[in-house]
Amino acid sequence: MNHDDIASSKRRPVNMSIDTGIVAAAKEAGVNMSRVTEAALRAAIKTERERRWKEENREWIEAHNRWIDENGIPLSGLETL
Repeated sequence: MNHDDIASSKRRPVNMSIDTGIVAAAKEAGVNMSRVTEAALRAAIKTERERRWKEENREWIEAHNRWIDENGIPLSGLETL
C-alpha cells in the first residue's frame, strides 16, 4: 500500500547532470537510475515536508509537551483489556 501523497502518473523525461563514474557504476550494476532517483526524491520530499511541519507547529508541540510533563499522559492509568 502506497502511503505517500505525491501523485503518480505519467513519466516525464528530465535532464540531470550526474557524475560520470556514478553513471558508469550504475549501468554496470544494472541499476535503474530513474527509479532510484525517483525513490530518493520521494524520500527527500518526505523529509523536507516533515521538517517544515515540525517548524510550523513547533510552538504547539512545545506547549503539548509541557502539558504532558505537567499532567502526565492522558488515560495512562487505565488498564488494557
